[in-house]
Amino acid sequence: MSKISAHERFQLRKFVKELEKFRAPHTEFVSVYIPAGYDLDKIINHLKQEQGTATNIKSATTKKNVIDALERMIQRLKLYSKTPTNGLAIFSGNIAAREGKSDLRVWDVEPPIPIATRIYRCDKMFHLDILRDLSETKNFYGLVVMDARDSIVALLKGKSIVPLAKVHSQVPGKFKAGGQSALRFSHNRDLAIKAHMKKTADLMKDQFLKMPDLKGILVGGPGPIKYELVESNFITGDVKKKILTIKDLSYTEDVGLQELVDKCSDVLAEEEIAEEKQIVGLFLEKLARSPELVAYGEQNVRKVLEMGAVDTLLLSEALNEKTIDELEDIAAKFNTSVKIISTETREGIQLRDLSKIGAILRFAV
Repeated sequence: MSKISAHERFQLRKFVKELEKFRAPHTEFVSVYIPAGYDLDKIINHLKQEQGTATNIKSATTKKNVIDALERMIQRLKLYSKTPTNGLAIFSGNIAAREGKSDLRVWDVEPPIPIATRIYRCDKMFHLDILRDLSETKNFYGLVVMDARDSIVALLKGKSIVPLAKVHSQVPGKFKAGGQSALRFSHNRDLAIKAHMKKTADLMKDQFLKMPDLKGILVGGPGPIKYELVESNFITGDVKKKILTIKDLSYTEDVGLQELVDKCSDVLAEEEIAEEKQIVGLFLEKLARSPELVAYGEQNVRKVLEMGAVDTLLLSEALNEKTIDELEDIAAKFNTSVKIISTETREGIQLRDLSKIGAILRFAV
């Protein structure tokens, strides 16, 4: 599947959010998905047939709303010479809040990646599951951080770290209790470590094997036990083959999870979290070392943006949609790259707290 950028995902979520708030009193909202490469004339003919079928609807109001929605959709589709490259999703209906009133609307959107599903639905709500599914992050990784005392298993989904489960070992400290022979103490400690590794391996199996879309597993932690775990027979083959890398860490628990993600930037180089960290990191570095090559704050950024001086515009998801749309429109005039930055990373939070808007300049102003 082609990669969807953060900007495309943001725009798609915004589109879905706009349509999902509408509800019809009867089954009169029309949703149509047209696959990439499909003959548009066939869709138009099908909609005309549905208009004929709609004449059998008993309620005069519902009948009118369905026929009018289909007609509005047909007229919109006639504006296209052919189906767009990635297919098309189109929606139409009377969204008036009061029954008997008319506010007929039509929306269409080309998905950011090709769709293969053809759908016609007439319902009380618009069918948005396909677009909603496209707007969600599909690539995610398993995270395992452990030492001899604790193990924590989590997911890296997009840019969010989601802890799943943790286990605590019964491994005694490195120094034996009084009266216990060194040999017996060492033997008991080895048994406890093996038991801890087995519990961790079982946890990995329980959590990760049921995730067919898991792209890989990242393992890290202080000390050598993480290597012993991966090399052991406790981990099943199906889980072991998903392990992408092992990293030495200074911490465990939640701090260790974040450290593991940071140290796996090479593995995650193609993922949005790495791209987001890199671009915001560059902005913050320039802010500290070459402040004349950056700008932040809405008023300052608007000024340099309208001058064509901005190479990359950074917009926090925490901004209101109106501001994002306005700044994107200005950026488009000057071929300025726009990055929508989440608030799910430390760098994203820094941008949010700084002013929610940042710019890396082409030249000093």
